[in-house]
Amino acid sequence: MFMTGRHRQAKAILLELLETVPVDSNIAARAANIISQAAAIDGLKDEQLYYLAISAIADIRSSTREVTSLQQLGINLYESDDIERSRTYLARALDNAVECQAAMRMLQTSKALPVIDKAHQEAMRLGRIRLYMAIMFLVLLMACLIAVLAMLNREMKRMKELQRHLESANKQKEMYMGHFLSLCTVYMDKLNKFCQIAIRKITTGHTDELLRLMKSGRFIGEHTHEFYETFDKAFLHIHPTFIDDVNKLLKPEEQIVPGEGELLNTDLRILAFIRLGVEDSPTIAQTLNYSLHTIYSYRNRLRNRAIDRDNFESDIAGLD
Repeated sequence: MFMTGRHRQAKAILLELLETVPVDSNIAARAANIISQAAAIDGLKDEQLYYLAISAIADIRSSTREVTSLQQLGINLYESDDIERSRTYLARALDNAVECQAAMRMLQTSKALPVIDKAHQEAMRLGRIRLYMAIMFLVLLMACLIAVLAMLNREMKRMKELQRHLESANKQKEMYMGHFLSLCTVYMDKLNKFCQIAIRKITTGHTDELLRLMKSGRFIGEHTHEFYETFDKAFLHIHPTFIDDVNKLLKPEEQIVPGEGELLNTDLRILAFIRLGVEDSPTIAQTLNYSLHTIYSYRNRLRNRAIDRDNFESDIAGLD
C-alpha cells in the first residue's frame, strides 16, 4: 500500500501492528520507520521525528546495526537545528555502518557528517561568544549587587532613627535584613571567585574547560545547597515552631518529617515561602531552582495531604 501511494492506509495498519509486536523487535523498527515516512508525506514533522526515534530505539534494543532510522533521525534533527544530537546520532550510525560493512550507509552518513560537524563548530563558536557575554553580565551584576548593598546599608541607618517608635517591628525587620545581607555577602563572594576562575580560564585559553564547568551544573548545585542551608537556619530562627504548626494542619498519616541532617525539606521550604507571603509559584520555582511544573505538583500534593484542603495555604500564610 505504501509503495503504491496509499500511505495513510498503510500507516493505519502499521499503527495496529506496533501495538501487537514487542517494542524491541526488528519488525517494530521497520514498521515505525515506514510510519515516519508516511508522516513526512503528510508534512507531520513532529510525528515523523517521533516514529524515527521509536524505530531507532527498536534497532538498538534488537542489536541491529545495519539501520536507517538513526541516520534519518540525525539528518532530520540537523534540519531542525538540533546540531548536537544530530552530530551524535550520525556518528553512531556511521560507526554501526562500518562495523557491519554497509557500504551504502557509510556513504550516505559520510556525506552528511562534514556539513553537520561544521555547523557544530559554528555552534561552539557562538557558545563561546555567549560565554563572554555571560561573564560581562556577571561583572555588571556584581556591580549592581554592590550598589544594592550600599543602598540597603543607607536604609538600615535610616531605620535606626525610627527605632524608638517601632522597636518591636524593627527587631523583626532587622532580623530578616541581616539574613538577607548574609545571603548577598555569600553570593557576592562566590560570584567574585567564579569570575576569577572564569578570567583565569579565558586568559590561559581553557574556555572549553570553563564551558564544561558551567554546563555540569556543579557551580549552581553547590550554591543552591548553601542557599538552602542558610534559608533553613534563618527561617527556623524566626519561626522555630513552624514544622509543628504545619503538621497540625495535615492529616495524622501525612505528617512531614525532615530527613536526617535536614532542617527543612522541599515541602516545608515551599510552605515557608507561602508563610513569608511569597505565594507566586514562578517566584518560588526560580528561588528554589525548580521547574514551575514541579512547584505546582508539590503544592497540589500538599493540599491533598491537608485536613482542610481548600483553606490549607491561607492557613499556612496566617501561622504565627
